[in-house]
Amino acid sequence: MENLTVGTTYGEALYEAARDLGKIDTFREELRDLNRIFSDTPEFFELLKTPTLAGEQKKESARKVFEGRIEKELLNFLCILIDKRRIAQFAGIRASFEKLVDERDGVTSGKIISAVPLSEAQISKFEAETGKLFRKKTKLTAETDASLLGGVRIYVDGKLIDASIRTKLEGLKETLFD
Repeated sequence: MENLTVGTTYGEALYEAARDLGKIDTFREELRDLNRIFSDTPEFFELLKTPTLAGEQKKESARKVFEGRIEKELLNFLCILIDKRRIAQFAGIRASFEKLVDERDGVTSGKIISAVPLSEAQISKFEAETGKLFRKKTKLTAETDASLLGGVRIYVDGKLIDASIRTKLEGLKETLFD
């Protein structure tokens, strides 16, 4: 629960700062880049999180890697996260920031669950159709669940669109045997 609160608090603060600076879209892209770097080099992210290394050493490492590559305000924000020992919550902070940007842009997020992995083209088609249904631009995150047998389940804004074969078969069973 604490991580959720930290992510929300810092994500909102970063969003407000980016808005005031007129750099929301720039920060969004740079946060995505930072996330990729932290994912691709987990040992560097571990270095920034480790409690045995002094904060100044961690900030110096961050400056060496990122200075001139990301906005100075975002680098300062990373240093604050290091000082406050909150860098481990980077993913939650970024997610909170992204959610606020999506709200600003009128984009709703959801997930699509299928029996087999979907291609980017298929996901895009489902996003377009779901967007028409909800009258909002929709971003879907794909997951797989082999128990569906086929079809998809889409969750958006607390609503479920269930077009799975399992649900259709259960409906047919009820119709035939009731």
